[in-house]
Amino acid sequence: MNDAERLAQDPTFRLIGSERIWERGAALTSRLQSFETEMLAGEENFAGLARVNRELIGKAEALASPQRVVLDMDSTEIPVYGEQENSAYNGHFESTCYPPLLLFNREGDCLAAKLRPGNVHSAEDWEEVLLPEIERQQKAGKEVVLRADAAFAKPEIYEALEQRGVKYAIRIPANHSLQRDIAELLTRPVGRPSHKPVVWYKSFLYQAASWKTARRVVAKVEFHFGELFPRLGFIVTNLESDSRAVVRFYNKRGTAEQWIKEGKQAVKMTRLSCHRFRSNEVRLWLSVIAYNLGNLWRRLGLPLRVGDWSLTSLQQRLVKTGGRWIKHARSYWLLLAEGHLRRRLFGAMVRRIEALTLPAG
Repeated sequence: MNDAERLAQDPTFRLIGSERIWERGAALTSRLQSFETEMLAGEENFAGLARVNRELIGKAEALASPQRVVLDMDSTEIPVYGEQENSAYNGHFESTCYPPLLLFNREGDCLAAKLRPGNVHSAEDWEEVLLPEIERQQKAGKEVVLRADAAFAKPEIYEALEQRGVKYAIRIPANHSLQRDIAELLTRPVGRPSHKPVVWYKSFLYQAASWKTARRVVAKVEFHFGELFPRLGFIVTNLESDSRAVVRFYNKRGTAEQWIKEGKQAVKMTRLSCHRFRSNEVRLWLSVIAYNLGNLWRRLGLPLRVGDWSLTSLQQRLVKTGGRWIKHARSYWLLLAEGHLRRRLFGAMVRRIEALTLPAG
């Protein structure tokens, strides 16, 4: 929206739109704003945004999808600075914000999203986001595993996952009962402190007062040089791996936070400045779709040597490339300046895209 006037005169966008609008340019800001806040905000069109996003990911899954699907669920903070509808002070984030709930797979694709009022708990509406994706993956014959932080340490979540045969690793907050179960690990090792962290693991059964049954908890205790007290971490899980493997698996959840950061920086997921809540929901979905297009391009269309670049780097180095558009009588020529986007890299991208197998249907 902020670049609409400039992009309206961009030769590429003018040609994509239609040759008939070559002289007058593409849609202006007023038309785009009406399309975004009125047309897409309609109930049917709004529901279509989620379907478009999931169908986009489905086409990528048809190309290559592992038998074991790992899901990462997390909430994040999008601060607001106006009088946006349903914005409120959130005690967890200590700001006036919207706290959207996001669901990723381990390839970094955002499978589902939900914008929520500012004063809700971080796990609010988890069923609406998580359960349809679990059902979809299990219908495809996939094994599903969930990772989530301590905000999702709720017995109703454990029970829903266990009823559906879903494996999980969810962090739980430390408390005195858990610390009593690992009391023997809390004593600092005798002798000169090691400069390397001393790490111990323990697995045990634990049943909180609100739980209907005992569950496996994996504890990690770390002693760091120069720190008086150990660092403690507890994970409730139904995985059958050894304790070290469970912790290592859970720690990979941190990549989801990196993907959220990319969404905020690269596709401006934080631009929720409309007054109406539904209009901001539309903006969030448009940002999610833009993020997924970039992530799919990165993991399916880029050569390996640049496949680990962030979306921001791809924007600044490959997308925002200077060039010249030349119109001839029977053809158009796009001349690109060679900076980061060199001839060999551009050719490698085109070949990888051409090599992708079109999914059936």
